[in-house]
Amino acid sequence: MTFELTILGSSSAVPTSKRNLTAHVLNAHERFFLIDCGEGTQIQIRKNKIRFGKIDHIFISHLHGDHIFGLFGLISTFNLLDRGKDLHIYSNPELENILTRHLEFFERNICYNIIYHHLNPKKNEMIYEDRNIIVETIPLKHRVPTCGFKFTEKPHFRNLKKNVVRDFKIPISKIQGIKEGEDYLDENNELILNSSLTLAPYKARSYAYCTDTAYSEKIIPLVKDVDLLFHEATFCKKMKSQAKLTSHSTSEDAANIALKAHAKKLIVGHFSARYKDVSPIIDEARAIFQNTSPAEDGETHVIELSRKD
Repeated sequence: MTFELTILGSSSAVPTSKRNLTAHVLNAHERFFLIDCGEGTQIQIRKNKIRFGKIDHIFISHLHGDHIFGLFGLISTFNLLDRGKDLHIYSNPELENILTRHLEFFERNICYNIIYHHLNPKKNEMIYEDRNIIVETIPLKHRVPTCGFKFTEKPHFRNLKKNVVRDFKIPISKIQGIKEGEDYLDENNELILNSSLTLAPYKARSYAYCTDTAYSEKIIPLVKDVDLLFHEATFCKKMKSQAKLTSHSTSEDAANIALKAHAKKLIVGHFSARYKDVSPIIDEARAIFQNTSPAEDGETHVIELSRKD
């Protein structure tokens, strides 16, 4: 049951020789979700050996170029690869107009359907659900309408202990109920407690993506107790005035959100291209929230399974 995040790009505004523009891929139970699509994203997908055919859902936080310019090339590549499956894009409604005009000029004979899901960046709402995952929006505070995304596993069932089906002669029809917590009445009318049959379920894992945004405590309830939090830290703390002017966050802003939300781990990124060395940003964040890591292009963060107490 995979749940892991790969950073494809960690720079803001413009790419650098070492950092591409913003894009993440979350692999949740072998469903691959692309989150933002800055210029160069498809090259990073190739480098990280992610199959294009696995990407069916793309989530776009806002309509600044460093978060969408990679879409045009990616859509073209999908067409050249004779993609047959629908592609779902979740975004501000204006992106549909932008892409429609582009497709009319460059990709008139596109071989697959693009299905647009319009987001309301002012509301926290569920926008995607399958048998394993729920995705909801996180309203953010930026110069243009922007939302982040939270990906949460659905609750896991309890796990049967080894050999209990054989030892207690449990019929298949009873197994699902036992996984859901039921006790079992055996063929001798003896009640077998569920605790004797099962192990505690795994905890549901979660990932929250918050970029671009000024410091806003309104998001804290929405990312509370998240296993992995990505929060932009475009600037170090001495550039707080610039962060405020551009509706971005500093190292301290990101760390304070993580601390107040009781996140398990914080990744900071969306670094200004002025920083060839981001270690001051990381050090400032770690002074507030110790379990902080920098977003590094090509790095994967695995959220391991753990059982409930």
